[in-house]
Amino acid sequence: MIRINLLGAPKPKNKRGGSSSAAAVMDVGEVGSPKLKVAVVLGLALAVNFFYWTQLNRAKQKIEVAMQAAEQKNRELADVKARYLERQRQADAYKRRVDVIDQLRAGQAGPTQLLNMISETVNGTEAVWLNSMKDQGSSIDLEGMALSTSAVANLITNLQKSGYFKNIEIKETYQDDTYKEIQAFQFTLTCEKGKS
Repeated sequence: MIRINLLGAPKPKNKRGGSSSAAAVMDVGEVGSPKLKVAVVLGLALAVNFFYWTQLNRAKQKIEVAMQAAEQKNRELADVKARYLERQRQADAYKRRVDVIDQLRAGQAGPTQLLNMISETVNGTEAVWLNSMKDQGSSIDLEGMALSTSAVANLITNLQKSGYFKNIEIKETYQDDTYKEIQAFQFTLTCEKGKS
């Protein structure tokens, strides 16, 4: 029959074999002892702490890699932004130049339109000639000669019909005695420029 020593006491000598064997005994204390409990809690705390530390270390390494990638992307985007701003400045400078050219062209067209309008109006009126025209900014002074006072009235009517002139007034009109063969009238008109 086989015997098991659960008490941890040394086994009595066997009568037959005469050899004695000592049982190995380890004293860990009772199962519910405070030393064992503290050791288990400390072991678990160390294991959890080590696991948490490794997780944080991995997260730190991932953040460092992401940070390097973000810094690289930031440098690339800064270069793109600098090129964009430079091109925007060039486009703005070009637009300013074009605007100045357009403004100069519009300024050129103003007197041309005025002269064309005066020319069409005077040519459309019979027996009227202009001697001079003075552009005073918002108003125009016209001096000329007509063969009759009705021709001067027709000129005033045609200037009003053009829509380019308003508030047309006669400053003076008189018969010119220097021409003996024909009847001639010198006139001076003032009119304001309207919106074309």
